[in-house]
Amino acid sequence: MTSTETLAPAGILTPRDDNDVRDIVASAVAASAPIEVIGHGSKRSIGRPVQAAATLDLSQLSGVTLYEPEELVLSAKAGTPVAEITALLATHGQELAFEPIDYGPLFGLPAGRGTLGGLLAANLAGPRRIKAGAARDHTLGIHAVSGRAEAFKAGGRVVKNVTGYDLSRGLSGSWGTLAVFTAITLKVLPVAETETTLALTGLDAAAAVRAMTAALGSSADVSAAAHLPAAVAAALPGAPVGAGAVTLLRLEGIALSVAARAASLSALLAPHRSTPIDAEASRSLWRAIRDVVPLAGRGDPLVWRVSVAPTAGPVIAAVAERLGGAWLFDWAGGLVWVSLPEALSNAGAPALRAAVATAGGGHATLIKAPREVRALVDPFEPQPPALAGVTRRLKDVFDPRGVLEPGRMYAGV
Repeated sequence: MTSTETLAPAGILTPRDDNDVRDIVASAVAASAPIEVIGHGSKRSIGRPVQAAATLDLSQLSGVTLYEPEELVLSAKAGTPVAEITALLATHGQELAFEPIDYGPLFGLPAGRGTLGGLLAANLAGPRRIKAGAARDHTLGIHAVSGRAEAFKAGGRVVKNVTGYDLSRGLSGSWGTLAVFTAITLKVLPVAETETTLALTGLDAAAAVRAMTAALGSSADVSAAAHLPAAVAAALPGAPVGAGAVTLLRLEGIALSVAARAASLSALLAPHRSTPIDAEASRSLWRAIRDVVPLAGRGDPLVWRVSVAPTAGPVIAAVAERLGGAWLFDWAGGLVWVSLPEALSNAGAPALRAAVATAGGGHATLIKAPREVRALVDPFEPQPPALAGVTRRLKDVFDPRGVLEPGRMYAGV
C-alpha cells in the first residue's frame, strides 16, 4: 500500500503494518475523507453512527510480539484478539488483572471477538476495577498514528517510563477519535491461587449497597462486589437457586488467606446469612457479571452503563424500574447496568441523566441502541462547556482535519 492510494467510498482497507496505517491516514487527510477504525467490530455499534468514506480494518495487524512472563510484560499488535492474549497468559498462570468486559454477547455476537486496540480505545474494565483499575492503569506503552498521519510512540516496557504527558493513559477511552493504536504493551499479573464468593440473599438495593460498602471498607480485601435483583439473578449462571435477590462478594488469593478472610467477612456481615460459592462456580459467575450476561439474555434494544457514586446506585435502579427496565449493580453499586424494553425516541436519556445529576454527578453511556436512536440521543454523557472545549482542542491537536471517527463520541468532534 502506498501513500498515494485513494480511499474508495465505503471501502475496507486492511493494513499489514504500521507504515500501511500511516499511509491510509495520510490519504484520508489529503482527501478530507473520514475513516472508521475497527478491529473485529465487537464495539462498532457503540457511539454515534459514523459517516465514513472507508473503514480501516486492523484485524490483520495481529500477533503477540513480546512476552516475558518473568517480567510480567506483554506487547502485541492492536488487532490481536484479547482471547488469544488471555489464552497465552493462562499457560503461564497469568492474566489481565482488570478482566476486561467482552461486549460481543451483549450485541448478539460470538464471544472473544474484541481486540487489544479496542480494549484500550474503550478503556475496558470488569468487576475487579474496584481493586485493579482499568486498561489504562495497566498500559506501559503504545505505538499509534495520529489524525495528522504522524506515527508516534509513548511509554515503554517498564512502569516508570513516563516523562512529560502520559499519552498512553490520555488516549485510552478516546474510541479511535484521536489516534489509531498499532501496538500496545501491557503489564500482566499472576492469577490468584483460588477464589471464593460469598452470596448474601434477599437484600434490597439500599441494603445491598450498605453491605457491599462495609465489605469493601473491611480488611477482607474484596476484589469484586455486585448485586442483582431477583428477576435478574435468576438468569445468572452459578447463582444460588431460588434465592431471590443476590449480593455477591469475591475474595481471591492463596487458599488459607481466602478461607480466613471469608470467615471474617461472614462474621462482619452478620446477621445476613452468607453462602460460599466455590472457585470454579465463582469464576463462571463473575465472567457472566463482567459480560452483563443476565441483561444480554433479555434481548432488550436499549442498554445503559451508568457510573455514579455507589450510594447513588439505588436511585438509578429506581429510575430503571420506573421505565419498565431491569438493572444490576457492579463495583459495589458504582456501576449500574440498565436495560430498557422499548426503543423510545429518547431512549430514557432524560430520566437517567437527570437522576445522575441529582445524585451528585456521574456518567450515563448508551451502550446498545438501534442506529436511528444513537443518531438522535447523545450516547456519551454530554460535557459541560469547559470540558467540551478541552475535548475540542485535543481533537484539533491530534486530528485537525477530523478524519478519525468524526462525531462518534460527540457531534461535530
